[in-house]
Amino acid sequence: MKSSRGFTVIELVIVVAFFAAASVLFFVQKNHVEVAARDDARKTAINAMYYSLEEVYYKQHNAYPRTINSEILPSVDPNLFKDPNGVKIGESGSNYRYEGLNCNGDTCKSYTLRADLEAEGDFVKSSNN
Repeated sequence: MKSSRGFTVIELVIVVAFFAAASVLFFVQKNHVEVAARDDARKTAINAMYYSLEEVYYKQHNAYPRTINSEILPSVDPNLFKDPNGVKIGESGSNYRYEGLNCNGDTCKSYTLRADLEAEGDFVKSSNN
């Protein structure tokens, strides 16, 4: 009588295929989670700038600034002015854009604040006043 020990080639192929499929699924899902996290960070930053413009800056100046940065909006964490790639708002290649509208000198009557998202369309906030 012949007794066999170990696994057959077919069993090994099935196990390797299973682990390969699980690995692919893991990395695809990991990428989706990372994209969603970066998009959430962009939305958080835009919302912080928006509320600072509306609730702090506009109430003090009765107008909006032509440009924004951490000196103009000190109530916003300075790190939020950099997109997830580390590029500051207003610099070339930034995911964030601020556009003052109907400006006279350094004051504007309205604005548009925008973030380029990876998994969705642009996230846009506009002035209330």
